[in-house]
Amino acid sequence: MVTRKKNADATRIRVGIGGWTFEPWRGVFYPEGLAQKRELEYASRQLTTIEINGTFYGSQKPATFAKWHDETPDDFVFALKAPRFATHRRVLAEARDSIDRFVASGVLELKTKLGPINWQFPPTKQFDADDFGSFLELLPAKVDGYVLRHAVEVRHESFCNEAFVALARKHDVAIVVAGDSKYPQIADPTASFVYARIMGTEEKNPLGYTKKLLDQWLERAQTWASGGVADGLDTYADAAPKKARDVFIYVISGYKAHNPAAAMALIERINAAR
Repeated sequence: MVTRKKNADATRIRVGIGGWTFEPWRGVFYPEGLAQKRELEYASRQLTTIEINGTFYGSQKPATFAKWHDETPDDFVFALKAPRFATHRRVLAEARDSIDRFVASGVLELKTKLGPINWQFPPTKQFDADDFGSFLELLPAKVDGYVLRHAVEVRHESFCNEAFVALARKHDVAIVVAGDSKYPQIADPTASFVYARIMGTEEKNPLGYTKKLLDQWLERAQTWASGGVADGLDTYADAAPKKARDVFIYVISGYKAHNPAAAMALIERINAAR
């Protein structure tokens, strides 16, 4: 069981997983006999954030977002993967309707539990400054009084350049850090928060990662939170002005059965370091 802390520092770094429905977690992460309808309730009390994947594939009802809000603790935060209909297109500047429909689909029913929105692009999508800039212009900064925080997950090596980093900084959009994965890594902080997806869990490690690697990710998270640039990751531009940032880390892919254990191990390290 993760010990939840209520002070401001406790919410500066959040760690979680992608989704909460996965059969191999039953009887391992989830207690034996736990009803499936209570899995979110349970997971949200072990973790401090969860990335919702279902929104990538199709729209959800407002009542569903409201239900997720009501089943989770007051200090819990969701990240949402934005719909692929907005990002998987040849001309990104034509995505306005898809973006507007998503924002109006009920996501604000999450209220203060609405965290970053991850706009994930296909590996075939290459960097075009004008087209990508037009897309970032379409992302709303605020809707009905709620501030929206956006992250972009790019997976083509053409984005590994200073111009892309500068463009993201101009729009206060985070570039998703691909950790321990086959995808290009761009770890330049570009927004008021850092969004990392780490994908290196292994079956042979009960906690997904070795203790050494968990400690390394802890150190990186602490560096980001304090406004610095984490060591050992690829960057492409000069460091941004140092300022405290919220940090969101999601343990994704890899050996998925161990992802909750890795996330909880990181949370325990974060709490112990305070």
